[in-house]
Amino acid sequence: MTGNVPLNELGEFLKKRRAKLSPRTVGLPESGGPRRVAGLRREEVAQLASISTDYYTRLEQGRMQASAPVLDTLARVLHLDEDERGYLFQLAGKTTVRSRRRGRQQVQPQLQRVLDDLTATPAIVQGRRGDILAWNALAAALVTDFARVPEKHRNYPRIIFTDPAMRSLYADWETSAQIAVAQVRMEAAKYPEDPRLIELVGELSTRDEQFAKWWGDHRVAARTVGTKTLNHPVVGELVLDWDTLTANTDPDQHLTVWTAAPGSPTHERLRILASWAADRNLPASSSLSDSGT
Repeated sequence: MTGNVPLNELGEFLKKRRAKLSPRTVGLPESGGPRRVAGLRREEVAQLASISTDYYTRLEQGRMQASAPVLDTLARVLHLDEDERGYLFQLAGKTTVRSRRRGRQQVQPQLQRVLDDLTATPAIVQGRRGDILAWNALAAALVTDFARVPEKHRNYPRIIFTDPAMRSLYADWETSAQIAVAQVRMEAAKYPEDPRLIELVGELSTRDEQFAKWWGDHRVAARTVGTKTLNHPVVGELVLDWDTLTANTDPDQHLTVWTAAPGSPTHERLRILASWAADRNLPASSSLSDSGT
């Protein structure tokens, strides 16, 4: 990811987004005749954004930078959500600093202490690329024994695509996997020259056709909140809300916790799972770091 790759990525993203829209969606009249391209034409996007077709074509071809006001207009014209708008600005270099070589990432002490105190709630700390920096025993019981995963492979998106057990664990594995790909795509906009990120995308694209397909869709998502249903082999169905907290001391570190409403069947099953994990002495992490650079 060197040279004009961010601009090329921006162009591909614009193409994918306009292909998802129809003239009717954006208030243009339907011609009734056959259309040679899916979605909107370049000239239609340019018309809606009040810019020349040549200017917009150069943007899609990665041959020029866009100003912030133009990006703002394109985000509106293409009906981008907040995550997609942020991704567009990142690709254009308007909200992030250019990537640089980064040192080893270690879990923040404050997050480690929070993790240590969470005995009835599964939780993990993720770093850049979705690398798993730390976890508690209940997270190991819920997802997988992270301690058994080699440190260089201890990456959440990689585990989702390479561990066959994940396809049984997640009731809707495809949706969870697509979200993971979209989150990696968001990371790629922030750190386009990260060698480990490039390696991760290359490996998963080669190993899994679905990853390659979804990567090509250019969908993006930030780590926020959601609900997942898991089919756990020990305690059965778990309907869990997940939430993500970002460390102010390192915005590239995120604490993800899975919770259930008190009194719900899932809440009780988490208690059973915690007891099961304690009996088997599943290890939590202790200030572990990734080997990223």
